[in-house]
Amino acid sequence: MDPKETLNQMIQYNKTVFENTFNSLTMLQDQMEKTMDMFMKQSAWLPAEGKKVIEEYSTAYRKARENFKNAVDESFKKVEGFFGGAG
Repeated sequence: MDPKETLNQMIQYNKTVFENTFNSLTMLQDQMEKTMDMFMKQSAWLPAEGKKVIEEYSTAYRKARENFKNAVDESFKKVEGFFGGAG
């Protein structure tokens, strides 16, 4: 087998593993966010300031998650371009 093709297959494998893992973690985080939202709606004792902090935290981690995904996707594009493009 051609070494270039082997390298391209390895890159695609790693990309697929990342995508699947990232998607699984995203679903888990989204589910936990829904659970937290339900908890906050049912917690009359939680002050509005506390709810606002939790909402800001959720927004921040969603944005950070999106930025991380974009950075990894861009890195895969660069690696694929450097090694002649994968599939």
